[in-house]
Amino acid sequence: MKIIITGATGLVGEGVLLVCLENQVVKEVLIISRKPLTLTHEKLKELIVEDFATIKNYRQDLENYDGCFFCAGASAVGENEESFTRKTFGFVVPFAEILSQINPAMTFIYVSGNRTDSTEKGKAMWARVKGRTENALLKLSFKAVYNFRPGFMKPVKGQKNVRSVYRIFEVLSPLWYLLFPNWICTMREVGLAMINCVSKGYKAPILEVKDIKSQAKS
Repeated sequence: MKIIITGATGLVGEGVLLVCLENQVVKEVLIISRKPLTLTHEKLKELIVEDFATIKNYRQDLENYDGCFFCAGASAVGENEESFTRKTFGFVVPFAEILSQINPAMTFIYVSGNRTDSTEKGKAMWARVKGRTENALLKLSFKAVYNFRPGFMKPVKGQKNVRSVYRIFEVLSPLWYLLFPNWICTMREVGLAMINCVSKGYKAPILEVKDIKSQAKS
């Protein structure tokens, strides 16, 4: 399969990229990014787009892909609802709308977050915004849309974009697995689950941690 990935310079995107590059099912990966990667690989292609709002100008580069793994995202720390909505809903949904027009046969996967609020009415601002984003994506004319809600993700070997707090959590991961099994998974499981959603589909459009673990083994 041929896959598009956004956010490859971040934690989730980099981890998913590495999983895809080593997977025999994936024959090509197109990275859409504002800046080039330092990584090179025979499967890897790059499309540098400074403004994602102009993605419609790259139609020929985006055709004939089987899936898009949208791993780019902004932190809610220090943001109000208006600014976080602009950086989340206003960033993801227009991109996905254009992509669905270019290739409606594609499977679109969005990395949301654990405890995202599908009702859009909860107390947590970030959860409402991400819930609104998920709901909008599910209305688009893709072959399928899946919203991933991972919690803590243990990085895969070779990742460079890992914050120090994740390295601390990684050391303690055996304890977290024991105490909070539905809150933690590995980046490898996330990547494999995405690949399997494209190739095999899944029974529900929202994948919590337990679903991600299950789908990674399918």
